[in-house]
Amino acid sequence: MATYDLEEQEQIDELKTWWKMHGNLVTAAVVVAAVAVAGWLGWNRWQSNQAAQASVLYGGVQVAMVQQDAKRARELTGELIDKYAGTSYAGLAALLSAKAQADGGDAKSAQAQLAWAVDNAKDEGVRDLARLRLAALLLDDKAYDEAMKRLAVEPAPSFAPRFNELRGDVLAAQGKTAEARTAYEAALAKVDAFLKDGGSEARVRAAYRDVLQVKLDALGGGK
Repeated sequence: MATYDLEEQEQIDELKTWWKMHGNLVTAAVVVAAVAVAGWLGWNRWQSNQAAQASVLYGGVQVAMVQQDAKRARELTGELIDKYAGTSYAGLAALLSAKAQADGGDAKSAQAQLAWAVDNAKDEGVRDLARLRLAALLLDDKAYDEAMKRLAVEPAPSFAPRFNELRGDVLAAQGKTAEARTAYEAALAKVDAFLKDGGSEARVRAAYRDVLQVKLDALGGGK
């Protein structure tokens, strides 16, 4: 028993010595870990709260769209962008509101909201769609160079045909027939590649291909 007590005492002494040497480091590590966990949990709660409040405003934008209230859609989108720009709802709201402004004849406000979405939307698809719609509005304004700048960024593959088509539209409006033809042909090639894959959207893509072919044929055979 005495031997066991002696060994136990030696272990305790070793532990005390080790703690004197490393105790502060262990305590600091535990504190840092606890703070990190608390911060992570707090960040998640904050993000969830932000998303919940943003979704309410986004729902308001959707209602305004149904009611064809462009002013209300613009106001709610502005509030959403000001308070919750970091959420995905902000980019979606900018797309919806831009459509409402354009339909209401306020192309400048529409362009401003689309430009915001291009630069700030969290989702790549939303950014591509905003860029496409912005370029279309710039084409309507005959701001051809600016439209082409917006279309210069390589989009996600699913948007590639529309980007090429719109490049063709801009070039055709400028009288650059040969370049427009190249753009339309590129769009057709992208659609043909999608058609080879088949899928549930094949019929829609086939109809879209017909539209592209009409545009290409309308250019005639000249270069």
